[in-house]
Amino acid sequence: MKLNKADSLALVKLCCLALDEKKAEDLRVMDVSEQSSITDFLVLATGNSAPHLRALRIEVEKALDAAKARIVGMEIPQDTGWMVIDAFDVMIHLFTADQREHYALENLWKDAVEVSVPSLFAAPKPEKIAKPKATKGKVSKSKSAKKASPKSLKRVPVKKKKTAKKKVVLTKASSVKKRKK
Repeated sequence: MKLNKADSLALVKLCCLALDEKKAEDLRVMDVSEQSSITDFLVLATGNSAPHLRALRIEVEKALDAAKARIVGMEIPQDTGWMVIDAFDVMIHLFTADQREHYALENLWKDAVEVSVPSLFAAPKPEKIAKPKATKGKVSKSKSAKKASPKSLKRVPVKKKKTAKKKVVLTKASSVKKRKK
């Protein structure tokens, strides 16, 4: 099922976050919706070894499953250094560094628009909260100024300092020695 552009971009962001979390290198996103009839976005990432590529693939699969996105297909040949996950509107290509350089998909899709990965990760700006205007005469307490209820307070465990108490035990031998002196 074809997603709208905003939903596709949200799926791209989800995949990029998953790849970034697993330390994918040289993460790039390309909008190929004008050039391709089969997908809207390409996500390209580099792993530093075959086990790292496998970990990246598994993390992307988990993210897509959690988003209930349909995985149309996967190409996971053994020891080639290139894996492809097809989520219809988004295709994720995972490479080793030498395979990425060899195939150079960035050059193949040079007419595509590159999407800034840092802008995908940027959090939306928080809305400004209007400050209440001060009124002359009566002063009313705002909700934030009211006393917090016990349920809203966090309990923080307090560590008690342990002080070592020295016990003085007099034995007959020690008291006898002291008397002799």
